[in-house]
Amino acid sequence: MTTPKQSMVRAAARNNAEWCAAMSRSHGLASEFGPEAWTAPARTPRYYPDAVTLAPGVDPAVPAARIDTTAPGASVKDSFADLDLTAAGFRVLFEAQWIHRATSAPATASDLAWGVADAPDSLRAWALAWDDGDADLFQPELLDDPATSVLAGWDPRGRVVAGAVASRSDHVVGVSNVFAIDGGPDAAWPGVLEAVHRLFPSLPVVGYEHGAGLEAALRHGFEPVGPLRVWLHG
Repeated sequence: MTTPKQSMVRAAARNNAEWCAAMSRSHGLASEFGPEAWTAPARTPRYYPDAVTLAPGVDPAVPAARIDTTAPGASVKDSFADLDLTAAGFRVLFEAQWIHRATSAPATASDLAWGVADAPDSLRAWALAWDDGDADLFQPELLDDPATSVLAGWDPRGRVVAGAVASRSDHVVGVSNVFAIDGGPDAAWPGVLEAVHRLFPSLPVVGYEHGAGLEAALRHGFEPVGPLRVWLHG
């Protein structure tokens, strides 16, 4: 029998794979959804996996055979932390937890003006605030994806100083790339949750975090629902 947490992990994994597919499309890269995994045959953008498992108990050969392991940086998101990819030349890069927050308004308000960066110039400002060294990761083509909302927090001077990405799927909304220039995730989460609740009031929020990011998410009402691993080739 599938437990509510197991169902939430499946929903979170599918949502994350859909976000990875959207990011890949924005860079002109094709990908494919199968019953066991989402896979991209060519190397995906930096920080994004080449495969995401969508069900537990996947044959380890399935994701490894459908990605380009000859290119540096190939990786697999093992959504259920149940694969052993060492025989295929992978090593564990990091372990994390899927997280879930029920549909409810945030407990605290933000002192920033939150909205959606829905034009190339505002997306660029968001990307530079997120990481000026990797700002080109977020291409204007991402704005064409109807399921993706780039959330920005503007200070009184009109500068983007915090943000996140919200990616909607059928049953959940995934949140990733949470940041604040000052104060880190703890400073960002109240405004992010407020914006997500305003845009998607009926959907639970999911994502994944590890380390200090996980600790921050738990302080803002999330609960861990299951482990995952990211495997790196080479």
